[in-house]
Amino acid sequence: MAKAKVKKKAAAKKIVAKKASAVVSVVAKAEEALSKLQKSIAAEKKSQAALKKSSAAAKKKAVKSGKASDKNAAKRGRAAVAKSAGKVAALRDKASAASLKLSKATAEAKAKAAQQAVKDKVAAKAAAVAAADKINLAKATAAYEASWLKKRAIVNAKKLKAVEKKLADSARAAAKKVATKLAAAEKKAAAKARAVEKRALAKAKSVAKKAAVRAKAAEKKAAAKIRASAKKAVASVKKAPKKKAAAKKKAVPKKKTAAKKVTAKKKVVSKKKVVAKKKVVAKKKVAPKKKSVAKKKAPKRAAKKK
Repeated sequence: MAKAKVKKKAAAKKIVAKKASAVVSVVAKAEEALSKLQKSIAAEKKSQAALKKSSAAAKKKAVKSGKASDKNAAKRGRAAVAKSAGKVAALRDKASAASLKLSKATAEAKAKAAQQAVKDKVAAKAAAVAAADKINLAKATAAYEASWLKKRAIVNAKKLKAVEKKLADSARAAAKKVATKLAAAEKKAAAKARAVEKRALAKAKSVAKKAAVRAKAAEKKAAAKIRASAKKAVASVKKAPKKKAAAKKKAVPKKKTAAKKVTAKKKVVSKKKVVAKKKVVAKKKVAPKKKSVAKKKAPKRAAKKK
C-alpha cells in the first residue's frame, strides 16, 4: 500500500512537471513568434523607407522629364511602397495577434503557476497536517490504549473477583456437603455401634441370666437329688428294722400285707412329691426364658425408635 501511494505521488509530480514545461514552451513559442514578426516588421519598414525614397526620386524625375518611362518608374515605385505598406500592415496584424497570443499564454502561465503554487502550498500544508495528524494520532492512540487498558484491567479484576467468589462459594458448599455427609455417616456409625453394643450387652445379660437360671436349676436339681437320696437313705434305714420285723413275723401273713400296703402308700406319696418338685423346677425354667425373649426384643424396638 505504501509503495503504491509513493508511486501515485511520483506520477502526479511528473504530470505537474510536464504541464508546467508545456506552458513554458507555449509562452516561449509565442515570444519567439512575436520577436520574429517584430524583426520582419522592422526589416519591412527599412525596405519601405528605401522604396519611399526611390519612389520620391522617380516621381521628381518624371515631373522634371515628363517622360513616359520615368512616369512608369514612378508608378512602379508607388506600387512597391504600397505593397510594402500592405506587408507591414499584415505583419503588424500578425504581430498584434502574436502579442495577444503571448499575453494569453503568459496569463495562462501565470494562472497555472498561481494554481500550481496554491496546489503546492496546499500539498505542503496537507503534508504538514498529515505529519501532525500522525503525531496526534499516535498520542491519542497511546492515551486511548492506556485508558482502555486501565478500564479493561478494572473490568477483568471484577470478573476475576466474581469468578473467584463463585468458585470459593462452590468449594465451601462442596466442603459443607462433604462435612454433613461425614457427620451423618459418623452419626449413623455411632448409632450402629451403640445399637451393636446394646445388643451385645443385652445378649451378655440374657446369657448371664440364662447361666444363672441354669446354675440355680442345677443347684436346685442337685439339692433335690441330695434330698431324694437322703430320703431314700432314710427310707432304706426305716425299711431295715421293718424287714427284720417282717422276718420275725413271717408267721402272721395278714400283718405282712398291711405293712406292704403302708410301704406302697409311702412310695406313691414320695413319687407324687418328686413329680410336683419337677413341675415347679420346669415352670421356673420356662419363666426366665420368656424374660430373656422380652429383653431381646426390647433393644430392637429401641433401635427402630432411634
